Amino acid sequence: MRIVFAVVFLATLLPGALAQNQSATAPAGQSQGLGQAGIERITKEVRHELLLLPYYGVFDNLQYRVAADGTVTLIGQVARPTLKSDAENAVKHIEGVERVDNQIEILPTSPMDDQIRIATYRAIYGNTSLNTYALRAVPPIHIIVKNGHVTLEGVVARQMDKQIAEQQAKSVPNVFSVTDNLQVEEKG
Repeated sequence: MRIVFAVVFLATLLPGALAQNQSATAPAGQSQGLGQAGIERITKEVRHELLLLPYYGVFDNLQYRVAADGTVTLIGQVARPTLKSDAENAVKHIEGVERVDNQIEILPTSPMDDQIRIATYRAIYGNTSLNTYALRAVPPIHIIVKNGHVTLEGVVARQMDKQIAEQQAKSVPNVFSVTDNLQVEEKG
């Protein structure tokens, strides 16, 4: 079975930042299903559909996996409950998608978490080294807040940007912990 992992962060990411291929052999006697070309086509369409969701933003993290049997697994976290069902509805109509396994987590509603989201956004995107990232349709550094714990998801251009974003998030009052899952585009 071939599986393609793809992480959706934003429409304007640098090329090659979204997909990683992992392959495993199918058990004897089983077909390969969609094939690599079909998986790649569905992966591209899923990414496109998720990026077009009207309420997808910097406080959400949408990821997905496409399997050779046509199953799309949606994972991540969303601040708006409707975004979970919107994501599933957008993906299930793609040609070749046989099944959608929606494992997206809906983040708990909390005024304190909302305050932390806004303060973390201001701390990160207000920094002069990182403010150019804020000019994109969906900024690439996603801020996931759950019960006072902050997780940074997305892609940045340089290692220094990753370190600055983490430090800025740690400087926000009432944050219990910061997990930095940012990927660095820079090679070397």
